[in-house]
Amino acid sequence: MLALSLGLTAALIWAVHDLLARKLSQGAAIVPMVLLVLASGSLVLLAPALILGTWAELSIRAVLLSCTAGLAFAVAIGTLYRAFSMAPARIVSPIIGAYPMISLALAVAQGRAVTPADWLAVAAVVAGIAMVSLTAGDDAAAGHAPMWHLPAMGWSFLSACAFAGTFAIGQEAARQASELPTILITRLTAVLVMGGLFVWTRSSLSSLHGQWRIVALMGAMDAVALSLVTASGGLPQAEYAAVSASLFGVGTILLAAYFLNEKLRPLQWAGVITVFGGIAALSLQG
Repeated sequence: MLALSLGLTAALIWAVHDLLARKLSQGAAIVPMVLLVLASGSLVLLAPALILGTWAELSIRAVLLSCTAGLAFAVAIGTLYRAFSMAPARIVSPIIGAYPMISLALAVAQGRAVTPADWLAVAAVVAGIAMVSLTAGDDAAAGHAPMWHLPAMGWSFLSACAFAGTFAIGQEAARQASELPTILITRLTAVLVMGGLFVWTRSSLSSLHGQWRIVALMGAMDAVALSLVTASGGLPQAEYAAVSASLFGVGTILLAAYFLNEKLRPLQWAGVITVFGGIAALSLQG
């Protein structure tokens, strides 16, 4: 189905984005990097949205929904980086990767039909992500103190809720109006939120010296991936796009295994197979 395909494509793009982020985030300031990622992504969307977007369909309700999705997206990105600065991926990733459960819960709250088989398939996706993340190895050398694990879990849960909210609210905005204008408004809102935080914390872009081109590329990739998930709002089983997009975490590990020679152990491969089994089950349900 199309919604599932869009989500899988977004997952692949986010996986590459995460692979780049892993190399650049070491010692870099979080707020300037996130701001540049959001701003560059908005620039990529600006021309297509202005030229191809049907702005006449844009209602006040669609604008408010898009702004709310933008606020949620800013929270999702900020808390994601905050969690990873406090605890290793094996603690953070399984919690953030569980956001599909929240996505389906939101779909139920919206009155959409979700079957027990859907829940079992999503449970398989989340379980597979957890298996891969929890067996990713000992990260003690990264300098993460166990005392920070509990707060990091709280930030991770908040990030998962914010990502689920971003997708659900963004898709609803896309159903109310043309996709491109709502997507652009969502990102611009996130830029304004992060820009305010940038000013408030008196941050500087100097920490990104020599890296701005790669960070700008990451912003473009993030914009395309989020647009794919948001644009699926008018499709049947739109929540499947948000569910399948959660594969980005596993995709990052697979890319690292290939490009960085980070081998996966048998239990990690079992987790990957479990994830793709859950996605296949979702496809059959569709």
